[in-house]
Amino acid sequence: MRNAITIAAVLMTAGAAQASIRITEWAYSAGTGEYFELTNIGNAPIDLTGWSYDDDSNTPGSLDLSSFGLVAAGESIVITESTEGDFRTFWPLPASIRILGGNTNNLSRNDIINIYDASTAQVDRLAFGDQTFVGTIRTQNRGGVPTSLAALGANDITQWNFADSLAGGGVYDLSGIAGVGGVLVSNAGDTGNPGYFIPTPGSVMLAGMALVAGARRRR
Repeated sequence: MRNAITIAAVLMTAGAAQASIRITEWAYSAGTGEYFELTNIGNAPIDLTGWSYDDDSNTPGSLDLSSFGLVAAGESIVITESTEGDFRTFWPLPASIRILGGNTNNLSRNDIINIYDASTAQVDRLAFGDQTFVGTIRTQNRGGVPTSLAALGANDITQWNFADSLAGGGVYDLSGIAGVGGVLVSNAGDTGNPGYFIPTPGSVMLAGMALVAGARRRR
């Protein structure tokens, strides 16, 4: 619930009215199975009925996300190639975090995550790959996360880093979650924060100020 409050606070400060689904973490290869995470960073629930995911074939409808239904403000959801049960066992995740398992539309080392709404409009996209974008992260056994809220929706992989590199700082604040010291470690030794997207108070304030400034310029 805490992530819902902090993220929603940003958008309410800026007078935003719409909910937004954004890619907030991914690992293309892991001992626990590849995964990516989506978060509703808006201040209202959003219905994923008819929404879908695809990789670099850029085809709406490849993986149906309708089973998630309503995603609450601040809620993070996880899509993985593992079964839901296995992924929940691999990572110390509570039943409250929703997982869609069995994804066969797999990611590669250099790939794209595309998210489409019910009208097949693209709502978010992240192109990644340390070979395609030399010097950027390779998410093999390490989850990749945005280094700031400004990275969300920007499709700029240079603004992402490993979750364990940002533990205890950066954009994440997992200090209030029992058993978490800034990063999760799976029983296969993978590091990441699947199911959790909790900005630090400082990053929330900066993002809110940027949104307010942008709204003023538009006026």
